Amino acid sequence: MTAQLQTTAPRPTPIARILNFLHRAWIAELRVYSSIARAIARRPAIPHGGTGIGYHRPVLTVLFIFIGLSALEIPILDLIVHPWPVARITLLVLGIWGVTWMVGLLCAMIMRPHSVAPEGVRVRSGLEVDVPIDWDDIASIAIDRRVDEPKRPRVTESEYAERMQDETNIEIELERFVAIRLPGLAPKGGTHQVDRIRLWADDPRAFLDAARPFLTAP
Repeated sequence: MTAQLQTTAPRPTPIARILNFLHRAWIAELRVYSSIARAIARRPAIPHGGTGIGYHRPVLTVLFIFIGLSALEIPILDLIVHPWPVARITLLVLGIWGVTWMVGLLCAMIMRPHSVAPEGVRVRSGLEVDVPIDWDDIASIAIDRRVDEPKRPRVTESEYAERMQDETNIEIELERFVAIRLPGLAPKGGTHQVDRIRLWADDPRAFLDAARPFLTAP
């Protein structure tokens, strides 16, 4: 597609920003615990008849390091503030919550993979991002590894890119402009009209193999 569809949205008010932040924080908190529960039950969020494709491999080591350091920090701080019970209990609660949150984030990345299913593709990332795309809207899917500039927005013009460490390796060309919704408020979040989607898959060949039967179906 060569045409581009531009949309504008009014700048959100400070109250709207605060309410949106609180809502997103609450949803993220719930998904931390639901993701841990899914990991314990070994029930990833993959639609019936679908295939899950992970995207967490590039950051797995970093997440394990952060979890280990956060867990190690708890007894060290406890020894430092041992004479002050209020500070000790407060830091203990915060420390346990922090480790739990990091474990939940790791579980979310593993238990909420990209999915290729009979109803379409779902592009996911962490605790929040979940973008469904119907097969009727997909023209083609190809392996195409690209590295973008750091801190590049997810949506640029009519392209949405869900990167992992600034990289993508799957490109989905759409038949037409499709509305997608991202977490947060406009301009970075909210609804966007796109005709191309790029994402990172740990195994791009498996992603393509899972999608091929749906793309070639009559």
